[in-house]
Amino acid sequence: MDAVTAAFGLVFEPYVLLVILLSAIYGLFVGAIPGLTATMATALLVPVTFFMAPVPAVAAIVTATAMAIFAGDIPSALLRMPGTPASAAYADEAYLMTKKGQAELALGAGLVFSVLGGIFGVMVLVFAAPALAEVALKFSSFEYFWLVVLGFTCAIFIAGTDPLKGIVSLLLGLLIACVGLDNPAGAPRYTFGNAELTGGISLIPLMIGMFAISEVLRFASRVDKPVMVVDRPFGNVFAGMWALIKKYPLQLFRGSALGTLVGALPGAGADIAAWMSYAMAKKFSKEPEKFGTGHVEGIVESGAANNSALGGAWIPALVFGIPGDSITAIAIGVLYMKNMNPGPMLFVENPQNIYAVFIVFVLAQLLMLPLGWAAIKVAKRILRIPATVLMPLILLFCIVGSFAINNSLFGVIVMLVAGVAAFFMERWGFPIAPTILGVVLGTMLEEHFFSSLVKADGNFLAFFERPIAGTLGALTLLIWLTPLLGRVLGRKGALRAR
Repeated sequence: MDAVTAAFGLVFEPYVLLVILLSAIYGLFVGAIPGLTATMATALLVPVTFFMAPVPAVAAIVTATAMAIFAGDIPSALLRMPGTPASAAYADEAYLMTKKGQAELALGAGLVFSVLGGIFGVMVLVFAAPALAEVALKFSSFEYFWLVVLGFTCAIFIAGTDPLKGIVSLLLGLLIACVGLDNPAGAPRYTFGNAELTGGISLIPLMIGMFAISEVLRFASRVDKPVMVVDRPFGNVFAGMWALIKKYPLQLFRGSALGTLVGALPGAGADIAAWMSYAMAKKFSKEPEKFGTGHVEGIVESGAANNSALGGAWIPALVFGIPGDSITAIAIGVLYMKNMNPGPMLFVENPQNIYAVFIVFVLAQLLMLPLGWAAIKVAKRILRIPATVLMPLILLFCIVGSFAINNSLFGVIVMLVAGVAAFFMERWGFPIAPTILGVVLGTMLEEHFFSSLVKADGNFLAFFERPIAGTLGALTLLIWLTPLLGRVLGRKGALRAR
C-alpha cells in the first residue's frame, strides 16, 4: 500500500503532469500526420527523456504512444492515408464512411473504442504483470533462454506473410548485437579495429534511424498528394457512441482481448492486432456484406484492439525485459538508461515506479477523450501543414538526438546507415520489428545460453530437465515443426487424391 501511495505522489506532481500533457499533444500531432508513425514519435522522444527522471521519462513515452496510435485514425478517415500502421486495417472503411457523410461517426468510434480498449489492456497489465513477476522470480537461465527463443519465433511467424524474410531480418539484428566486447568471452567482434565499435552499436541511434530516417526517405521518394473529402466543420463526434457500445459489446470485448493477447507476443504490436481484429470482426459479423462499404463494426473492434495492444506489449517488457513490439523495445532502452532494469526484480526493488507506470497508463487513456476530441476539431488545420516543412525539422531533430545520446558523431553515422538500410528493407518486404528484437535480445540470448551450458557442464538435455524450461522448449520446437508437418501431411493428402 505504501508503494501505491508513493506512486501517486510520483505521478501527481506538476512537472510530471505537464510532461504527460505535452507528450499527449505531441503524440496527437505526430500520429495525425500521415507517415509519422507512433514508433517514430517514441524514437524522437528518447533524446528528450535523457534529461528526465525515470517516471516522467516513461510517462512521456506511454502517453505519446497511446495518443499517436489513436491519432492515426484521423488522416485515415479524412485522406484515406493511415497516420500509423495500426490504423491501416480499417482506413478504407473509415474513408468510405466519411464519403457517405459519416465522418463524425467514424472518428468518434475510433476515439471512444480506442479508449475503452486501452483501459482493458491497462487492467490486464495491472493484474497480470505482478502475478507473472512472482512466477518469473523462479526462472533460471534455462527458462530465460527458451523464453527469448520463443519470443524470436513468435516475431518471425507473426511479423509478416513471408517467414523467410522475417528470419533474415532477425539474423541481421543478431549480427548487429554481436558487435563489440559485450559477450561472454569479452573478445572484440566485428570491430575492424575501430574504437567506437568496441562498445557495440548503440540501440537508440539505431532505432531513431530505422523508424524516423527511413520515413523521411520514404517521403522524399513519394509523388502522390492526398485529397481531403470534408470541408464542413465537424459535428458532435460522441453522438451515437452509447448506441454503438450497446450494439457491439461482444466486438468491443473480443477486440480488446485479442489486442491485449497479440500485444503480449514479442514482435507483434498494435498494427498486427488491428489487422487480426478486423479480419475476426468480418468473419463473425452478422452483416459481413457491409464490410468494405463504410461499416462501423470493423472500426469498433479494430479500434479497441490497437490500443489494448499497448498494455499487452508492456507485460513481457516489464516482467521479462522482452519487448512486445518496437515501441516497447525503445521503452526498454529508456528503462536501462534510467537504471530501471526490466525484469521481475523491478517489482521487488522499485514497486512504486511500476505502480506509477500503471497510473500513467490510465491517465493517458482518460486524457485521450478530451484531447482526442480537440484533435478531431482542428484536424483539417493539422493535416494542411506542408510535409516539406516537417520532414527537414524531423531530420534535424534526429541528428541532434542521436548526437546527444553519447555526445559523439558516431551515433549520427549509425542513425544514417540504419535509416538507409531500413528504407531498402521495407521496400523489399523485409520487416523491421524482428531486426530490432534481435538487437535488443541478442546479448540476452547469448548470455543465458552460455550460462546454462556452464551450469549443465555441456549437457544439452539439461535445457529440458526443469519443468518450466522443458515446457517452453517443447512449445518452441512445436512451433518450428508445425509448418513442416503441415507440408508433409499436405503432400500425403495430394498423393492419396491421385
